[in-house]
Amino acid sequence: MHDPFSVRGKSVVVTGGGTGIGAVITREFAARGAKLLVASRDTEHLEAVVTEVRASGGTIESIAVDVRDATQVDAMIARAHDTFGGLDVLINNHGASFFKPATEITPNGFATIVAINLTGTFLCSTAAARRWIDAGLAGRIINMSSEAGVLGAPGMAHYGAAKAGVQNLTRTLAMEWAQHQILVNCIAPGPIETPEGSARTWPTEELRSLVARSTALERIGNPEEIAWPCVFLASEASSFITGQTLSVDGGPRSALFVQ
Repeated sequence: MHDPFSVRGKSVVVTGGGTGIGAVITREFAARGAKLLVASRDTEHLEAVVTEVRASGGTIESIAVDVRDATQVDAMIARAHDTFGGLDVLINNHGASFFKPATEITPNGFATIVAINLTGTFLCSTAAARRWIDAGLAGRIINMSSEAGVLGAPGMAHYGAAKAGVQNLTRTLAMEWAQHQILVNCIAPGPIETPEGSARTWPTEELRSLVARSTALERIGNPEEIAWPCVFLASEASSFITGQTLSVDGGPRSALFVQ
């Protein structure tokens, strides 16, 4: 029976695909028979997931890419086409941030975070779209925003602004490229359990409990709960969805019910 949720045989690029949420996205697609090209500025971050996927019989390649560099981004997209005979899905999962009050963020610090999170998403998306448009092919782009881009986040003005920009960019590109059957969507994760994020965002049990209780489900999410919506948005099952931001954040909790 035809499975509209299948991603088997699809070629997928995942930026920031070696650690945290990106590594889980990579594993989930590989487990479903997709062919992966994972990218990171530091290829050491990719070694573990590449080894794991290959050991389980999956198809995966890796590449070092700074998403702020258009030449490197173009080479990444070309690598996917050359290796797999095409590209079906681009997942812009890369990101970077640091905590600092807005008055203490330097112009260079602000520009760096915006360049990685927003400009990098633009460069990767346009590099993929040019190939698809020139060849008359459809494609899927899944961008990664954040709850900080939806609600704002004290101490992360640079990151929140960039991730809000990713959501607007998603809507704009979806409108521009709909005529080419290029679907562009976005996921905005809430608090998700990863080694890096947990140590940075809720380093104590008290903070962890506070963050968990800030969601309607009263818990912190798992990386798989971000990866699974990515699989859906990459599949035929989402073929009438474009320009949307899906908040995967455990639900909003009214202040009236917070104890």
